[in-house]
Formats: sequence, C-alpha cells, structure tokens
Amino acid sequence: MAVKPITPNLRPVNRPQYFMAARTISALILREMTTSYGRSPGGYLWALAEPVLGVALLSAIFSIGFRNPMLGTNFAMFYATGLLPFLMFNDLSTKIAQAINYSKQLLAYPRVTFIDAIAGRFILNFLTQMLVCVIVFSGITLIFETRTTLEWKPIMSALSMTACFGLGLGTFNCFLMSMFPIWQRMYSILTRPLLLISGVIFTFEAVPQPYQDWLWYNPLVHITGTVRAGLYNGYHATYANPIYVYAVSILLCFFGLVFLRRYHRDIMEL
Repeated sequence: MAVKPITPNLRPVNRPQYFMAARTISALILREMTTSYGRSPGGYLWALAEPVLGVALLSAIFSIGFRNPMLGTNFAMFYATGLLPFLMFNDLSTKIAQAINYSKQLLAYPRVTFIDAIAGRFILNFLTQMLVCVIVFSGITLIFETRTTLEWKPIMSALSMTACFGLGLGTFNCFLMSMFPIWQRMYSILTRPLLLISGVIFTFEAVPQPYQDWLWYNPLVHITGTVRAGLYNGYHATYANPIYVYAVSILLCFFGLVFLRRYHRDIMEL
C-alpha cells in the first residue's frame, strides 16, 4: 500500500495587524538605538551627561549670588526639578519632529507608516529620559542632604504631562518641518528663550504681574510646578492645571496626525 506523502502547509500565516505594527516599531527602536547611541563613544553616557552638567552649572552659578534656592536648601535638587522635565520635553519634541525625515527611506515600504516612525522615536526617547531622571534624582539624593520627600502621584502626573506635551508638539512639528523645511530654523529661533520662561530657574510665584498671567499659558510651567510639588512638602502648585496641558497636547497631536495623514504622500515626494 503506497504511503501518501505529507505536504507541508505553505499557506501564509495571517498575523494580526497590531502584531505587525509592534514588530515594525520594535525594529525602528533598535535602529534608533544603534544610530543614536551606538556609533558615538560613550553612547548612553552622553544622554546622562547633559542634565548632570546642566544641573551642576546652574547650581554653581546661582550658589555664588544666593544663599539658598527658592525652594528647599539644595541648589542641585531645585534646578534638577526644573531642568529634567524641560530636557525630557525638549528631547521628545525634537526627536519626534524629525521622525519622518529620519526614516524617510523606510517609509517607502508599505508596512512602515509615519505613525510607526513617531511611536518608535517616542518610546525609545521617553524610556531613555525616564532612566536619566531616575539616575540624576537618585544621585543627588545620595550625595546631598536635600530635605525633600518623594510623593509619587504629582511626580507621575508631571511625567505624564511632559510625555503628552512632547508627543503633541513633536507630532505637529513633524508635519510642519517635513512639509516646510524652513520651519525648523524658525522654530529653533522662536524657542531659544524657552528655558528662561518655563519655570526652570525660578518659581511661578516669583514672577511679577502682569507677566505671571502670561506665563501661565506655557504648559511647561505647569509641569515644573507639579514636579516641585511632589518633592517639596511646603510647596503647593495651585496654579498647575493638568487638564490644560493635556488639552493643548491632544489638540496639537490631533491636528498633526490629521495633516500628516492628508499630506504624507506629498511629503514623501519632497
């Protein structure tokens, strides 16, 4: 009796769409890690060096002219609570804004979308900045007597606001910078004083009127105030409004995605 040969099942496996998207994003993250941190000596150490040197420089400068910082007794902790959220936002928004230009060749493949490129850059850089925050805050706490107490709820709220605002502005700028390359230079010029008007080196209450009312519309002021409220018991950032930050972030992200979906083919031809 002849034995019927067994033929292998060569039918393609239909994988869920989210599984394919996850694989694409993972590949983009690995590519980003290699190109951003794997080619330069030190790699991830450079991501840690920027905030450490920034906090040290601000602490050294202002400790000369002032006896105590505006909050607490430690200059390094005070400026870290303002500088680290600012650097996280700046890194996220800058990297996401260049997502399409950075991955333009890969976007020619049908399986890779501009959302994958944005998601890959967001996930990697957010996790990197989270690691930097943990290391810097832990290092300051171990080295100095900061007299601060950690409250997770406001700190996690501030980090969430930072991530959303960085993603929203970065997505909107991703369309503008990809569609209109001159916007990159204009944005760089317009945001140069951002460090000075984001509550990094001073508290919101220290700003006189009417500038205080104007400053309230900067979402970064709400973020730095919330971080400090989570570390300094006597500080209550009553002016901070997370709903405002999330609303601005969602609107920027929504319009950015709408415009990218509408004009991404035109962008690819530029």
